[in-house]
Amino acid sequence: MALNTPQTPTPSSTSDTAETEASPICVLVFNSSDPSGAGGLSADISTISCVGGHPLPVVTGAYARDTARVYEYFPLDDEAVTEQARAVLEDIPVAAIKVGFVGSPGNLAAIAEISSDYPEIPIVSYMPDLSWWEEDKLDQYLDAFKELVLPQTSVLVGNHNTLWRWLLPDWSNSRSPTARDIAMAAEALEVPYVLVTGIPLPDQFVDNILSTAQAVLGNSKYEMFEATFTGAGDTLSAALTALIATGNDLGVATLEALEYLDHSLDAGFRPGMGHYIPDRLFWAQPDEDDEDAAASGDTDNESATKPIEGFVMPSHDTKH
Repeated sequence: MALNTPQTPTPSSTSDTAETEASPICVLVFNSSDPSGAGGLSADISTISCVGGHPLPVVTGAYARDTARVYEYFPLDDEAVTEQARAVLEDIPVAAIKVGFVGSPGNLAAIAEISSDYPEIPIVSYMPDLSWWEEDKLDQYLDAFKELVLPQTSVLVGNHNTLWRWLLPDWSNSRSPTARDIAMAAEALEVPYVLVTGIPLPDQFVDNILSTAQAVLGNSKYEMFEATFTGAGDTLSAALTALIATGNDLGVATLEALEYLDHSLDAGFRPGMGHYIPDRLFWAQPDEDDEDAAASGDTDNESATKPIEGFVMPSHDTKH
């Protein structure tokens, strides 16, 4: 079994070593294909790239969905997931692993078996809202996640309501559970850290808390957005995984991941008729000064931006 560590360089490989040290860290991601581009592997790939990592995406299945709802889900079989992951793990040093929605207990078992061979690699697990799924499939999936994946999870990420309903189904207190309450339930399943998001606060604010069963380690409060978003959780958990992979302290990585998400949501857009999605490339958008200069034609290299006239894209109306 590969140990997933770089080979010891020979004296002749000094330049190769320098190149490796300058290369982006690699993050292995288990998640599903989302054709709307809102979440799933689309979110993971763009987010990890934006925060300086190189994503290694393992496809576990595919949604049939748009920006408003999930219509169907098609899981890959566990052998396909295993073969994808083993191939890259035996070739590329992986600094962190993210587990998103993988579609079946069989895939969860495959991921647990794979990750157990690499105990030194931290794992960030994200539990999305799966209320769209059939109840029997949902229950089997959640039970398998508890039994197989949580014991290997370094940080569990999820919305307050989602984690509450999952980890504290018998909660009977008149108050809502705190992040520490959820962290205590997670610790019983061997999860040391929990990042609980979307905790309601007065005056249209929400809190996001990193906690253990013993103490709250940090929090960030943000004003709620009026728009409904899809893909925020995948964005946050992918950013956190990549930032941990680069060697950041967990507290620092959490605050930076939350700030990245906040900027992504602030620049969010609505590509279709459903929900808004985060603009994970917000930092690459031109600022107002650049737009004003372009509109006035005041550019440093006008010839480079002059459009080619007379080009018409042909339609693809070939008859069969």
